[in-house]
Amino acid sequence: MASRGDPAPLRWLIGVELARYRNSATLSLTEASNQSGISRAKLGHLETGRQQQDPDDIALLLRTYGVEQGDIDRLISLVGRADETTWWAPWAQVVPDWLKIFVGLEGLAASEFVFEPIIIPGLLQTRQYAAVVTATTPRVRGDHSERFVGFRMARTRRLTDRERPLHLHAVVSEAALRLAVGEPELRQDQLRHLLAMAELPTVVIQVVRPEDGLHTALTGQFAVLGFEHMRSIGYLELHDRAVYLQNPCEVRTYAMVAEDLQRVALSPAHSRTFIQSMITS
Repeated sequence: MASRGDPAPLRWLIGVELARYRNSATLSLTEASNQSGISRAKLGHLETGRQQQDPDDIALLLRTYGVEQGDIDRLISLVGRADETTWWAPWAQVVPDWLKIFVGLEGLAASEFVFEPIIIPGLLQTRQYAAVVTATTPRVRGDHSERFVGFRMARTRRLTDRERPLHLHAVVSEAALRLAVGEPELRQDQLRHLLAMAELPTVVIQVVRPEDGLHTALTGQFAVLGFEHMRSIGYLELHDRAVYLQNPCEVRTYAMVAEDLQRVALSPAHSRTFIQSMITS
């Protein structure tokens, strides 16, 4: 469980769903409290995921909001799993608080779309590339660098998990491929690694170049996480915090941007050929 009272990722997701259903029922927290008999303070904690969620409370609230039984059953089935130990617990002391929720959500997700205009996406980095990136960021203390690189590598294992792999679709700019990270041979190894990852049945990599034309991803890096039993979540990373997009309209907008990027970028096959052309030996 995350330190300093941070909500476990699945509790956070359940809380997002609770708030969404309440808003759909056009009820304020006070109105929902009055109608359900659950205190306003407790209701707020349930929606933020900072309090353990009892199945009876969840069912009562959802019935108050007029939610169909199938959706009630769906959320109730997830409540018991909400406080399971998170995979990143061994690295809890070196992972920034704002990143803990994202990597926890990523561990629960079935699919992820990511656009990276500046750097190779973290899930596709080699250990050597990740080490250089980690060493140059002020986000990670020097004495934490090695452990943080280990965390980065542990995160990538979802892509090759035989039981429940993460389906990743990454659009990477040509500038990210050419960014001078480390020595030339390190960058060549990173390009070879991208080609190897692109061979996985669960990984799609596309390259977008300046000459490919305009696209709508003008605000930079973003990710959209898809879940089997929950609605998708958008993610925007800032310098020292993150923004999580929960509103369906906002998430839909970024899903449309993702589709536009896929349309403008080189096809997966042509992207592999392009990356291959950058390897000098």
